[in-house]
Amino acid sequence: MSDSIKHECGIALLRLKKPLEFYKEKYGSAFYGIQKMYLLMEKQHNRGQDGAGFASIKLDVEPGERYISRVRSTDAQPIQDVFAQINERINDEMAAHPEYADNVALQKKKIPYIGELFLGHVRYGTFGKNSIESVHPFLRQNNWMHRNLIVAGNFNMTNVTELFNSLVELGQHPKEMADTVTVMEKIGHFLDDEVTDLYLECKNNGLSKREASPIIAEKLEIEKILRRASKGWDGGYAMAGLFGHGDAFVFRDPAGIRPAYFYEDDEIVVVASERPVIQTVFNVDFEKVQELQPGHALIIKKNGKVTQEQIITPTVKKACSFERIYFSRGSDAEIYQERKNLGKLILPAVLEAIDNDTDHTVFSYIPNTAETSFYGIVEAAQDFLNQRKNNYILENRDTLTKESLQELLSVKIRTEKVAIKDAKLRTFITEDSSRDDLVAHVYDVTYGVIKPEDNLVIIDDSIVRGTTLKMSIIKMMDRLKPKSIIIVSSAPQIRYPDCYGIDMAKLEGLVAFRAALALLKERNLYHIVADVYAKCKAQEHIKDSDVINYVTEIYAPFEPQEVSDKIAEMLSSPEIKANIKIIFQTVENLHIACPKNLGDWYFTGDYPTAGGNRVVNRAFMNFYEGKDARAY
Repeated sequence: MSDSIKHECGIALLRLKKPLEFYKEKYGSAFYGIQKMYLLMEKQHNRGQDGAGFASIKLDVEPGERYISRVRSTDAQPIQDVFAQINERINDEMAAHPEYADNVALQKKKIPYIGELFLGHVRYGTFGKNSIESVHPFLRQNNWMHRNLIVAGNFNMTNVTELFNSLVELGQHPKEMADTVTVMEKIGHFLDDEVTDLYLECKNNGLSKREASPIIAEKLEIEKILRRASKGWDGGYAMAGLFGHGDAFVFRDPAGIRPAYFYEDDEIVVVASERPVIQTVFNVDFEKVQELQPGHALIIKKNGKVTQEQIITPTVKKACSFERIYFSRGSDAEIYQERKNLGKLILPAVLEAIDNDTDHTVFSYIPNTAETSFYGIVEAAQDFLNQRKNNYILENRDTLTKESLQELLSVKIRTEKVAIKDAKLRTFITEDSSRDDLVAHVYDVTYGVIKPEDNLVIIDDSIVRGTTLKMSIIKMMDRLKPKSIIIVSSAPQIRYPDCYGIDMAKLEGLVAFRAALALLKERNLYHIVADVYAKCKAQEHIKDSDVINYVTEIYAPFEPQEVSDKIAEMLSSPEIKANIKIIFQTVENLHIACPKNLGDWYFTGDYPTAGGNRVVNRAFMNFYEGKDARAY
């Protein structure tokens, strides 16, 4: 994606099922869990660069011994900073106490972070301050071991105000109106209820508080707590939680919007936001890593028992397709093939744009994350060229000579690396004209590979705002003096805001929306804007389930290619000599390429939760009223 946007966070949960002595003997260190957590988090660095956090729990400690440790960072390299702090603390303790070296029991008892249960988080902040208070995991403390709660997640709720108000009705006083706080406090409230009920049951059976403690731990029903807490949640989420006594869970939203994968054997249980992370860190096969089902929670009890329990009835699965197009690591076997297919499926539209003239066309890609789709479009182009060669041979087999056949077979699809991002360049000047000149040089180009009669086809993952295309990429590509520049988006037009974790909250920031407005003005249809506003405004105070997304009416008068052509016009400028054309993937082809991830609301306006329709309408009202505010 040439435009920079922030997106979902990443989670990592690890439970060691054996005593720490086992890992010391087999792997040479009682720090095995910490080492694996570092890898799990670093392999998900793509999912979060604003902050990172780590928490650990020691099982079966004596009263008075510290059993929960947490460290968080908003450093420029937050994961490295977190583990540098952990390593420094461990090394200091080991240096001060040589007797710990070969005594795992002492290491666990005396050194923080060494335990059996771990939770890690890498954060992309979609809004708000990037302060340490915003970094997961969050900790809810209590002197009762069972009531200690640690929560981290990859989620956004669309109805934070309602969730906040429900906590107030429960008699609580939340410290801020944020989905992370409201979610944790909601779980915490019902955790307190459950612990209290179990204690009273033990008390009625004549047990003391101390005698009741292990029984509460054994009988605590995590699924019951989550069912009660999640009533009224509207959003996309994959959230993880640890309880002080050693139970843990990972809970996924009923539409499967946010991803979660897990693996279990007799030594470990591990959960992460991406499958190849688990495959790589634990060297396990693709088939052994399972997807956590929508609406379900993976429950890990202190005794090591692992179950997958339905918490909310799953809805139609709408797993985020943007995960597959751009955000997730491309090393996943399915994702790699899906991205190639996105490139292959868009070739027919490209061939139409270049009049099937592959001889005078150079294919390239920008940025590097579009490379896999580039391989797909090039493979499809080569198949097209081979078919053309076959047809020519069959039609002219009686007149072909050895020389002409060799010349025909030597023709290949032309591919070049024409754009290289200058990572050192910083647009530090704020004055517009000077800054624009710097932005135009963010990418370097490869000279001498494009001829004046050539088409230059550049494939991108997706086009969100179009700013980098207009200010930098198109201008730099035009310096190569091609006949035409065809920008190809492997994703469809992004027309609607996201409200489940990706930082696309404002309609006016989307180039497709601005193009549709321009078309409405040109064709004397701008009254539709006021009509849509009136319809959105009329729904402000009705319940979410009855809200309709009326913003779709902004695009209804136009065919997708009309919007694409207007985008091309808007992203060009008078000094550009080449003909500019922009081609977007179709939604139909997106679903063919990514059949398991059918969440497409940013392209179609078909939101998977009722709150999504309210968010898009509110985003439109903010635009219409000139409010620079988020819609959720």
